[in-house]
Amino acid sequence: MQLKTILNRVQKFKSFVYGPVRWVEAARDPMIEAVVQPRRGSRPVCSGCRRKRPGYDTLAQRRFEFIPMWGIKVFFLYAPRRVNCPTCGVRVERMPWAEGKHRLTEAYAWFLAGWAKRLSWKEVAEAFSTSWDHVFNSVEMAVTWGLAHQDLSGTKAIGIDEIQWQRGHKYLTLVYQIDASCKRLLWVGNQRKVKTLLRFFRWFGKERTAQLGYVCSDMWKPYLKVIAKKAGGALHILDRFHIMAHLSKAIDEVRAGEAKELKEKGYAPVLTKSRWLLLKRPENLTEKQETKLADLLQYNLRSIRSYLLKEEFQLFWSYQSPYWAGEFLDKWCTKTMRSKIEPMKKVARMLRYHRPLLLNWFRAKKQFSSGIVEGFNNKAKLTTRKAYGFKTYHAAEIALYHALGALPVPEAAHEFF
Repeated sequence: MQLKTILNRVQKFKSFVYGPVRWVEAARDPMIEAVVQPRRGSRPVCSGCRRKRPGYDTLAQRRFEFIPMWGIKVFFLYAPRRVNCPTCGVRVERMPWAEGKHRLTEAYAWFLAGWAKRLSWKEVAEAFSTSWDHVFNSVEMAVTWGLAHQDLSGTKAIGIDEIQWQRGHKYLTLVYQIDASCKRLLWVGNQRKVKTLLRFFRWFGKERTAQLGYVCSDMWKPYLKVIAKKAGGALHILDRFHIMAHLSKAIDEVRAGEAKELKEKGYAPVLTKSRWLLLKRPENLTEKQETKLADLLQYNLRSIRSYLLKEEFQLFWSYQSPYWAGEFLDKWCTKTMRSKIEPMKKVARMLRYHRPLLLNWFRAKKQFSSGIVEGFNNKAKLTTRKAYGFKTYHAAEIALYHALGALPVPEAAHEFF
């Protein structure tokens, strides 16, 4: 089978034909060049209005890189025609294999973008002997096309959270769709301010926002403020993961302070190496840790009382009725406020303040949890780590949409990978 026949099978263009296909002997690396010619009698298409127009003249021959075959680079050679368009003026014709002045064919760009989901951009560039910029431009093209063609209808539940993407408290606000039928990244915003989340709701639109049934978030004040203002009709569910994280942080603070106090007073260092004994769930402890924890529970320490309060609070999540869950919460907060353990009292005050939002988790029948959002956040952090950090926000945004956005791709792109 001739190379021209293979090209006609995998990449055929309307109104164009393949001319001579040759092996380049003088090239440093193996290379195939295929000349592309306009079909006899065909008229060029204006790149502006996309209509057939009379020809004007022909430019110099250009090279367009196609998908490598058997590790051999393939280039299309074509001399673009210019058209005399009454609407757009003199324009270069539209070429179906490449957009604008790009030197990569669209098929090769989609090929690189597909591999960029599996490997880091640097590894893709090395594997296919191309540049990092070519891979980035390909991913950017795929994301731009996908965002323009994504379907946002039917979005009923969203999750909002932030991740740190650079040193110096630089954060990204991430909004996910967490419906049972579709889980994906919807939107990325720079920083985690009120203005950041307001931009999401402006992009999402008033009509789609009004159709939201559930919004999950943590207790970050800018998020709470914007959600109450823009999505007040949706059931706002507080993030269970972050609530338990606040309790764990309080226990760690109590333990660290008490361990230091025991050391200063000359008592036995019973709290030494006990951090994870108090923070891990009982079912996750090893046999050795269970024995040491049992010994610790015999002491009347603030750390132990804090641990017991945290384990008691776990019962809160087992309730089905919002009313009885609220009754339990009130009693637990009262008991904690009487414990005289300031870090735990701080958590109790916070839970009292957010009581209505906490009970929304039960009103939503426990359908939505923070596990989905945290899972996406871990993937987002992995995406940034694979790139060893991004120098620009735009690069981070493109990478996250590409990895987590579940963006559509044109059908033709699937023919090559």
